[in-house]
Amino acid sequence: MTEKVLGLPETSAPPFRVLGPLQVRGSEEPLRVPPGRQEVILAALLLESNRVVSTHYLVDLIWQDDPPETARTQVQICVSRLRKLLADADCEVSITTRPPGYVLNTDAVNVDSALFTEQVTRARRLRDQGAPEQAVERLKAAMRLWQGDCLTGMDSGPLANRARQLNEERLAALELRMRIELELGRHDRLVGELQMLTHEHPLRERLRGQLMQALYWSGRQAEALDVFQAGRVLLDEELGLEPGRELKDLQSAILAGELPPPAGPGPGPTARTQAEPEDSAEGAATAPPTAERHDEIPHQMPATTADFVADPGRLAELERALTGGPGRHTAGLVAITGKPGTGKSTLAVHMAHMLAETGFPDGQLYCDLRGTTGAPATSAEVLGRFLRALGIPGQLIPESLDERAEMYRTRLASRRVLVVLDDALSEGQVRPLLPGSRDCAVLVTSRARLTALPGAHRVELDVLEEDRALELLSRIIGEDRVRDEAVAAEALVRTVGRLPLALRIVAARLAARPHWTLASMVHRLANERHRLDELTHGEMTMRASLSLTYDGLAAADARLLRLLSMAQAPTLPSWLAGALLDDDRPFPSDLMEPLVDVQMLDVVGVESTGGYRYRFHEIIRVYAREQLAAQEMPEDREAALVRMAGGWMHLAEQAHRKVYGGDYTVLHGTAPRWEPPVVGTDQLLADPMAWLDAEQGALCGMVEQAADEGLHDVSWDLATTLVTLFEVRGHYDLWEQTHLKALGAVRKAGNLRGAAAVQASLGSLYMSRNQFDRARQTLGSALDIFETLDEPEGRALCRRDLALIARTSGDDDGALELYGRSLADFDRADDVVGRAIVLTQSAHIRMRRGDRAAAQTQLDEALAIYEGVGYTGGRARTLRRVGQLLLERGDHDQAVLTFTEVLELCHDSGDVIGEGHLLRDLGHAFTLMGRPERARSFYDRAIATREHIMDFSGGALARLDLARLLEGDAAEAAGSRELLLPAVDVFRDRGMVRELTEAKRLLGVG
Repeated sequence: MTEKVLGLPETSAPPFRVLGPLQVRGSEEPLRVPPGRQEVILAALLLESNRVVSTHYLVDLIWQDDPPETARTQVQICVSRLRKLLADADCEVSITTRPPGYVLNTDAVNVDSALFTEQVTRARRLRDQGAPEQAVERLKAAMRLWQGDCLTGMDSGPLANRARQLNEERLAALELRMRIELELGRHDRLVGELQMLTHEHPLRERLRGQLMQALYWSGRQAEALDVFQAGRVLLDEELGLEPGRELKDLQSAILAGELPPPAGPGPGPTARTQAEPEDSAEGAATAPPTAERHDEIPHQMPATTADFVADPGRLAELERALTGGPGRHTAGLVAITGKPGTGKSTLAVHMAHMLAETGFPDGQLYCDLRGTTGAPATSAEVLGRFLRALGIPGQLIPESLDERAEMYRTRLASRRVLVVLDDALSEGQVRPLLPGSRDCAVLVTSRARLTALPGAHRVELDVLEEDRALELLSRIIGEDRVRDEAVAAEALVRTVGRLPLALRIVAARLAARPHWTLASMVHRLANERHRLDELTHGEMTMRASLSLTYDGLAAADARLLRLLSMAQAPTLPSWLAGALLDDDRPFPSDLMEPLVDVQMLDVVGVESTGGYRYRFHEIIRVYAREQLAAQEMPEDREAALVRMAGGWMHLAEQAHRKVYGGDYTVLHGTAPRWEPPVVGTDQLLADPMAWLDAEQGALCGMVEQAADEGLHDVSWDLATTLVTLFEVRGHYDLWEQTHLKALGAVRKAGNLRGAAAVQASLGSLYMSRNQFDRARQTLGSALDIFETLDEPEGRALCRRDLALIARTSGDDDGALELYGRSLADFDRADDVVGRAIVLTQSAHIRMRRGDRAAAQTQLDEALAIYEGVGYTGGRARTLRRVGQLLLERGDHDQAVLTFTEVLELCHDSGDVIGEGHLLRDLGHAFTLMGRPERARSFYDRAIATREHIMDFSGGALARLDLARLLEGDAAEAAGSRELLLPAVDVFRDRGMVRELTEAKRLLGVG
């Protein structure tokens, strides 16, 4: 396995290293960290990267038992200097304040200790999944991260203990690798390495036992017994102990000659069919990965809360209800209800994390159903998200709710998955999302009681018990302050009604102001509640807490909170603060941190830039919107909204350019853009499709918000730009939803060009859905407008798609005429990618007509264009046509090489549908080459790949291909029948008459 597969390139060590001496590499050269306190604090933060490290811990780390009175201040100064040092060196990291301490934010791949832990965890999972060879390679890559003992040269109390823990994990990983390699039968090549390790760690009995096994299986029984005896003597001399039971049993088995041989590796999920001897020139390149690699385990849970408190009895009750037992016949179902601010979501997320590994190893699905927002998620929308997370390509997800629910239940039938549905509106929203398997479980939170959910275990949350409320307060502000003002602490939790959210908000303000007494906070809250005494008790409690915190914010922070409430994104990226305030600082997350410090925003993740992602609690969002309406001038609010929309538009536009190599096959409007910091943009869009995937909800929300707010130009521009995502991922429902919203806005504004652009894009959508009559009508309307406006790019896009409709219906002459006119307009618009697409599509007609020379010329030009701009998707599609042309010419070997290259491109981009096509192509190629065994191998894989993603039509076609290959072989008659019977059902259900007739012929039935 290569380092590319492992994600650990040899040439790029992590910039932060603690597995050995502490080392930091800036953007250009190594960075010297001042020895002493700064070095210790940085090491502590790196060892706990992306987790809160308390100030108390850092104080203890530096001064042990005798800190000065200024210890906290000195820690703050050290952290400030570290921030400047790292920022000046352009390190991919940030240190942010988060009560009760600090967090070092960076990707796991940037810190060698975090990367080591991740690789070892993946290795264990691979071994459990039956892929031992891959597990070994992961472990070897993990060991290459070490440059000596952890934090060599540093010895500082608790930090040294943490270093010793990592050193122990290193040895445990070594022992795991030895065990796996012994199971693989590699004992003879391990003897030397195990001898060295046993010499370095003579008291580790597991390593000694593995050396004994390796020697015995290598035919060196006497040496194996000598190793045991040497260990016995050493243990007696050093510790006065006898060897443990494991070593003694091993010695007895060797003496009796009864040590069983290694079991050897199983086939594993990534095993490949061996190539025939004459195929050695092709090697593994023609053997594609099996379908199992698409069976990804979803991990969608938000981060849990660090200061979570709960009754252990309640947690045990929920665990029993969710995990159940062998006697349970339905999925576990728990409904957590309660009034706002009681901690329903916090409890649900904590339970999901608690049960992730032991109770539900096949993954966790999560969705915020937005039941209290006024725009709740539809069940169909949620099912689409969950099916994609479960490995179903968007193009294969059916449109109807019932069909999606059926596919969802089928997908979960043999899995143990926990589904968390947060903020549900009603039972009707939840019912289609319930799995059918008893091995799954569902956790629902809602303000409604959800009494009509059958079989649900209901938990109604109320306010915290007083002891739990005091525990929460202690965790946020520190035990000392609560103990020193015990009476005031009890009064404080009573004043906020023991409501968890209110208590967190008030406690966060106290944590940020250590000089404030708890008694003064009680007095402030009492005054605020008196001012709001016309409200109900629960509402009054929350508003008092929010108002007190809001009034204490700096003016800029309060304004940012108000403006952030305009965003309709499920989570908020850090650059958004810069856009709303028109602040172009390089680290805009700094603007958000004051709101996090006072619990007005929650941190829910880390971006590729090192900045955080944030989220409002819905109660706080509503409050902030009220303040926005009351305090923000309409013109200032509108200007901020335009900048926010411009920021999303700029990033989406840049993502499209990175995918296509430029502004190709798209129209843009004139709405102003707002550009986030260049460095941040480059990091965000390093993988443009991944960014579009991650921001899908925010981008679609911005399209709709822009339409509602009268920003029609940005609404249509953003909607059509997002087709980059919608088309590749098969988000057909979002494609239609955003475009219809934008279309209404541009028509209302009389924006003809925008209306034509949206209609042209909708025409492409209807083609993708095989709604050709509707597509033809919509494209015709758009073309008429583009003709009036003399818009060559728009005309080219419409005629290209109309040509494809003509080609699909068999009108090749009409298609070629349309392609010719489209080509001319793409040339007028200087759109080379549009030209390449037309050349590739029309080349297929040339191939069908036998004009191979013309087809080859067009394909060669298209390939040159794609390679010039770096558009991988277009290159893959054109190369497939090249392979088909090579097959027609009889150049089978070159066709196989070409198909294999395209297969690798599809694999790298995650295009599982494309892989299914290429596997069939390779099957056809080997059939024509007269090599049925190789053909059968690829058809088998095509069937597995297609049916794994529930593409039963594609699977049935591959079954038919394989049955044709086996035709006439009497020994394969039974196997051919097994292949065809499921295919017949599919062909009949889908109305595939020609294929059904062929399948019946092969079965010998009328």
